[in-house]
Amino acid sequence: MTGAAPTGEQFAITRGEHRAVVVEVGGGLRTYTVGDRDVVDGYAEDAQCDGGRGQTLVPWPNRVRDGSWTWDGVTRQLALTEPEQRNAIHGLVRWMPWSVVERSTSAVTLACRSFPQPGYPWTLAVRTTWALDGRGLGVRTEITNVSGTAAPVAAGFHPYLTLAGPRIDEAVLTLPADTVLVTDARSIPTGSRPVAGTEFDFRTPRAVGAQAIDHAFTGLTRTADGRCTVVLASADGARSVELWVDEAYLYLEVFTGDTLADPARRRQGLAVEPMSAPPNALASGEALVTVAPGASWTGNWGIVPG
Repeated sequence: MTGAAPTGEQFAITRGEHRAVVVEVGGGLRTYTVGDRDVVDGYAEDAQCDGGRGQTLVPWPNRVRDGSWTWDGVTRQLALTEPEQRNAIHGLVRWMPWSVVERSTSAVTLACRSFPQPGYPWTLAVRTTWALDGRGLGVRTEITNVSGTAAPVAAGFHPYLTLAGPRIDEAVLTLPADTVLVTDARSIPTGSRPVAGTEFDFRTPRAVGAQAIDHAFTGLTRTADGRCTVVLASADGARSVELWVDEAYLYLEVFTGDTLADPARRRQGLAVEPMSAPPNALASGEALVTVAPGASWTGNWGIVPG
């Protein structure tokens, strides 16, 4: 391509047939392939990231209603980055430039410093390592508070899983979560309910079908190592992709992409978004982590192609 890519420098890592490209803008994942197969529904090098694809969501994932929240008795106002819904969405670092800290053939570590902005008066040093191990892609994020006062922090990511088919409707989803958050028309939680007996129960594998999903799930079932794993598989079981999270991530947002701005991109991939806190967490306080000056929060997740 001619000129700079809209997402800045491209950092490719490889191991065997596995290849991922992480980008300078937002420090996010643009593509992940195994051989000629797409594992995530990404975007072209000459395109701007759309639909949050692969982006890093710090210091909050998802939405804050009206961008308004209160901390230590002070009401703060974030920029309304989802103006049509009057929400602040997906944090502060997703459009910032990130720099390389370490790099090898199969791994890259990027870092970003988020300085105080209107509505969030703390400085955070964010560092993410993307590493291929021959089986899958592992992602480790560390958020360090370099301010003089304690900072409320949450984190998330926004990958879209794909089986390289035309649509996700026939894909079989396994989502080991007992609880779904109920939301209003602005995608802000109003409560929660057990998934049992509802259309949101994917604890037993079943096809996504025509169902539209844009909800956060919690009550995650974990294995002995603390991981929760979501599986998207083809109807015949020939292809699959797993996304796992460790205990730092208490929520998973699942999005079928029905409201994406570009109709051609809708339902092409299934967003499975690790989140340490639910939507509207800055306002509700739910699952926020208070990080002391000089201290850090760390979380791990990953993608394993079948």
